[in-house]
Amino acid sequence: MQNTTTMLSAADDGRRMSLAEFDAAVSRDGTVFELGRGSIVMINVPGRRHFAQVNAIRRQLAAYDVANPGVIYGIASGSDCKILVESLESERHPDVAVYKTPPPDGTNYWSHWIPEIVIEVVSPRAEERDYIEKREEYLQFGVQEYWIFDGDRRELMALSRMGDQWVECCIRPPELHPSFSLPGFHVDCAAVFAAADALRD
Repeated sequence: MQNTTTMLSAADDGRRMSLAEFDAAVSRDGTVFELGRGSIVMINVPGRRHFAQVNAIRRQLAAYDVANPGVIYGIASGSDCKILVESLESERHPDVAVYKTPPPDGTNYWSHWIPEIVIEVVSPRAEERDYIEKREEYLQFGVQEYWIFDGDRRELMALSRMGDQWVECCIRPPELHPSFSLPGFHVDCAAVFAAADALRD
């Protein structure tokens, strides 16, 4: 029997679906979707301020990568990668993910390829996903550091793994935050928020 590919559209937002079915589904019109706790979540195209912050984060990481060759394998964004948390029926596409190792062999590598650092820039109406749901999911998946940039609060919530729990630290400009996964790297949240401040939506 021939398998039928599930085509997703905006009408599927909120629809219940298994992770296995969602992983094989295809967007009908290019819309980006995540699966959160077994429910399809349509991801709206971020605004300019969100883009500016993600871009500022990537620039800091890229500068470190150039100065420290061989430490970072790859820096991914959005549709470049996915995190599959089978126990919670979730598929996530973080704003930025930093991988220090190449993907494992096999076709199902997204279930096992763990980024050392995952970064989210909080979008309006996405606070619960970023602060609560993804916090638990990324911990379960094995991520070492989870950074949440919140331009409205003017703070970076930096979560670092200690065993099977997060240790939480709130950073506010002009303080720098050291990464435990990238020796010598200190993320500058002031530069990230300044990139958004330069724009008016």
